[in-house]
Amino acid sequence: MALLQEWRDYAYKFDDRTREGQEFWLTYFNIEKGIYEKLLADPNTVVAGTVKELADKYETDLQMFVGFLDGINDSLKTPNPIDEMAEDTQVSLDIDHEKLYYNMVGCRAEWLYTLKEWDEILTEDRRKELYKESRNSTTVVKGEKVGRNDPCPCGSGKKYKKCCGKNA
Repeated sequence: MALLQEWRDYAYKFDDRTREGQEFWLTYFNIEKGIYEKLLADPNTVVAGTVKELADKYETDLQMFVGFLDGINDSLKTPNPIDEMAEDTQVSLDIDHEKLYYNMVGCRAEWLYTLKEWDEILTEDRRKELYKESRNSTTVVKGEKVGRNDPCPCGSGKKYKKCCGKNA
């Protein structure tokens, strides 16, 4: 079984409403935060190596590092082949910093997008813009409600109540 599937099978069985689940996810989030602090402290260096080498470099077990790779993959300039990766798969952490910040806000990972290391990477104004963009991207705006006697939006020319509104 691929490492990613093993991670997902293992991690997603933990319910964060239970004590055991809360402890697991708190441990994972602390590991994740530590890795991000190190990566963001040196934003111009592209870290690369095998999955196993990088897990060792960041002093975490392989499974937790695979979880980290799963989380960061959408924020990389070139995504890694995480679906079929093994311990010896070469991966690169060439981070698109704006995308990473945007995604952290989208995941509501306040412990990550408020790291002090961001101060040296993105200006405060740019972080505010990305924060607003990310938050607005999840806002659902409903269209105007069609009234019974309004023309049907399907374009038939009939009143809504005599057309598509019949079945509603």
